[in-house]
Amino acid sequence: MRIRNPTRYYVYFNGLLITVRVPMITLNQTPNAPLKVLERCIIGGTVDASKAGESVLVSIDENPVVAASRVRQDGGWKVQMTFQKPGVQNIKILIASESTPLQVQVLDRNGQVPAASPASNGMGNGGAHGKSSNGSSHGTLGYASALAAAGELSLPDPVATQRSLMDLVKEAFERNHSDVHLGVGRVPHFRANGRIISTEYGATDEATFYTWLREIMGEPQILKFMETMDYDGAAQYDFARVRVNLFMSIKGPSMVLRLIPMEPPRLKDLGFPQIFYDMCHYPQGLVLVTGPTGCGKSTTLAAMVNEINNNRPCHVVTIEDPIEFVHGEDRLSVISQREVGIHTKEYDRALKAALREDPDVILIGEMRDRATVSTALKAAQTGHLVFGTLHTNSAAKTLERLMDLFEPDERDSLRVEVAESLAGIVAQALLPTTDGKRTAATEILVNTDTVKDFIRRDEADEIESQMRDGSYYGMQTRNQAIFSLYEQGIITEETALEFSLRKGEMAILLRGGQVL
Repeated sequence: MRIRNPTRYYVYFNGLLITVRVPMITLNQTPNAPLKVLERCIIGGTVDASKAGESVLVSIDENPVVAASRVRQDGGWKVQMTFQKPGVQNIKILIASESTPLQVQVLDRNGQVPAASPASNGMGNGGAHGKSSNGSSHGTLGYASALAAAGELSLPDPVATQRSLMDLVKEAFERNHSDVHLGVGRVPHFRANGRIISTEYGATDEATFYTWLREIMGEPQILKFMETMDYDGAAQYDFARVRVNLFMSIKGPSMVLRLIPMEPPRLKDLGFPQIFYDMCHYPQGLVLVTGPTGCGKSTTLAAMVNEINNNRPCHVVTIEDPIEFVHGEDRLSVISQREVGIHTKEYDRALKAALREDPDVILIGEMRDRATVSTALKAAQTGHLVFGTLHTNSAAKTLERLMDLFEPDERDSLRVEVAESLAGIVAQALLPTTDGKRTAATEILVNTDTVKDFIRRDEADEIESQMRDGSYYGMQTRNQAIFSLYEQGIITEETALEFSLRKGEMAILLRGGQVL
C-alpha cells in the first residue's frame, strides 16, 4: 500500500463503527487486523452533543491515560498525536466513561511495515507518563505537542471575556495576593498569605484561556508553549510585574502568575538584621539565600541588590530565568540584568561571560548544577561578591547539597574551596502570623574562621552549635529565629512547632528551657 500523504492519516470513531480514510482506501467496519498508520496521526469522531466539554482521554499501550482534547459543542472531537517508533500499538479512547479500543500498525517513514514489529502485550495503566513499564518511549500524547509534530499548531479565535487577564491580576494586586492560578476547566484561584483561595468566577474555557495569553504574549510565544508544553517568562503592567509559568496538565493548559512589585524592596522595610547590610558590603565571597519555592528568596536578593545600588559604586551583573524585580535606575551602581532566553541563550555561557564583564557583584538566579557551582566558587575566589540561591531549608542542608553535586572523590577538595569562598548562608521560611499575614524566619550562618574549620572537616553538628552561639557575628539558628517571633507575639506556639526542623528542641524553648 502506498501512502500518498506522508503527514496525515484520519481515523473516525462513532461508537464502535470505524471509518478509516486514506487515498483510495476506505474501511467501514471494525478491522480484525491492526490499521496501518504513519508516525503522525489525527483521530477524530462524533458523540452525542450532550457530552460537549467532556475530556477526550487517550492511552497508548502501557502509558497512563492522559488528557488530549475536549468534545466540541456539536459533539465532534479530535486528537492529534505522533508515535516515537514503528510497531503495533494499542490505543484506547475514553469519553465520559465510554471506551473504544483500536490497534494500529505504525509504519516506518517509508510507509512500510518494519521488519520486526511484535504486537503489544495489551493495555495497562501502569508505568511512567510517556513510557511503558520497561522504560521504552511509545507515544507523544500531549495535544499541543502532537499538533506541533503534525505541523498544525493553531490558536483558538479570540473571544470577548467578562474580565481580562489584567482585571484578574489587578484584583490580586489590590488585595495584596501573591499569585494568580488559572487553567482550562477550573475557576480562577488566588494565593492569599500562603493559602489558595477560590473565586466566584466561572470555569475557564480554552478560548478564554488563550485570549488571556494574547494579552501578555505574542502568537509565536504561545505556539512555542503549545509545542513544548512549558513556558517561563515575565510580563509587566503599569502597577506590577508578573512572573509567568505556563504548563499542560490533565485538564488542559494552565498558568500561574506571581505578582512582583514595580519597585525593588528595601532591607529596612523587610525588617532584616544588620548582618544583611554587612553582607552587601563584603568585597568578595559567596552568599547563598536558600529555602523552598515561594519563601521570598527573590525578594531578599532584590533588596540586597537595591542596598548595593544605593550605597556602593560598583558593577552588578545578574543572570536570571526570568527577571523578576527590575532595577531600572542606576544610582551609585551600574546594574546589568540579563534574562536567559532573551538576553542570552544559555545559562552557563552567560555566567562564564559575566566574569569578563568587569563585575564587582554577580547574582545567579539559581545554582542549578555542578558547572554553575564551580563557576560561582571561581568567581568568589577571584575577587567578586556572588549571590545565589538553592532549594534547601537549612545551612547544613545547603552544604550537603553542594557536596552532592560532585563525585565522592571530589568532595574533599570541594570542602576546601567552599570553606575559602563561602561568605554566608541565609536559609529562610515564611510563617503565617497571628494577624493573618506572613513573616520571614531566617537562619543565618556567617563563615568565621571556626566555621571554616568545621566545613573542611565536614562537621555539620558543630556548625549548628556555632550558629546557636554566634549572635556576636549575626548568626542564629532557625529555631532561634522562630522562637524570637513567638516571643514577640507575631506567631503562635502551634506555628512555631509546625515550622521547626528540630521540634524537640523547640518544645524545650517553648516551655522555658534552654538548649545547650
